[in-house]
Amino acid sequence: MKFLVLLLALLSASGASAQLASFDRQGHRGCRGLMPENTIPAMRKAQELGVTTLEMDLCISQDKQVLLSHDPVMNADFVLRPDGLPITKAEEKQLRLYALPYAEIRRYDVGSKPYAKFPRQQKLRTYKPLLSEVIDSAEAYARLKKLPAPRYNLETKTTPAGDDVLHPAPEEFVQLLLAVVRAKGIESRVTIQSFDPRTLEVVHRLSPALATALLVENQPDLASNLARLSFRPTIYSPAYRLVTAELVAECHRQHIRVVPWTVNSADAIERLVQLRVDGIITDYPDLFPATGR
Repeated sequence: MKFLVLLLALLSASGASAQLASFDRQGHRGCRGLMPENTIPAMRKAQELGVTTLEMDLCISQDKQVLLSHDPVMNADFVLRPDGLPITKAEEKQLRLYALPYAEIRRYDVGSKPYAKFPRQQKLRTYKPLLSEVIDSAEAYARLKKLPAPRYNLETKTTPAGDDVLHPAPEEFVQLLLAVVRAKGIESRVTIQSFDPRTLEVVHRLSPALATALLVENQPDLASNLARLSFRPTIYSPAYRLVTAELVAECHRQHIRVVPWTVNSADAIERLVQLRVDGIITDYPDLFPATGR
């Protein structure tokens, strides 16, 4: 409630009622703090909690399917083999998603193993879904529950070192991703984000109207980061500790929205709202105030 009062006060003081409507509540990997990350249950829980955008990570399987996963391998911290046995850290590097057909990837359980990093995370047997399946599920759930149509923040998990080993090169990766987005007719509700400017360049060339977000972790300054792109991104998305009033003001001067990640405490959310960010990405969407639904 305190956060909601603060948010309303800040926006009404400036007369920016439209900004309130556009404040972007993003559920990180769905809602990683509450449900197994990058899964359909996580996305549905995030929708229940009133997020405006479902944030998720994308990888590519051996047979060129676009699926949800942050890690390019089967992460031993929370993935179990199809027979229920654990994966060792030594073994996980042998289980590259780009070397496995999707039918095999789907057999691994990514939700039953206790995950010490997220003690509130509900445990259930689930799998790494296809992006197309997640979109179908989210759209159907929104209609069923009479929720607003969700937005999607899709992260391309690419690095130069990973090309053709952990994932396709950026051109092919983006083409596979855009094929799904276009087939589902959701271009107006999609943002493509990445730490890798190469994929954002491909997105901008192939689909210049599509929203883009440059992810930043520890780079020196705004100008240096923006210089890595040949165009101005829609969103600048820094690690939340990098956000200052000066950074937000300069981004807004350049008509760039600021959506920091990953903000997992009410105090940090309040501080960032005071700095006038345009949205927040969190593992715990229950930290946002209720939306009245």
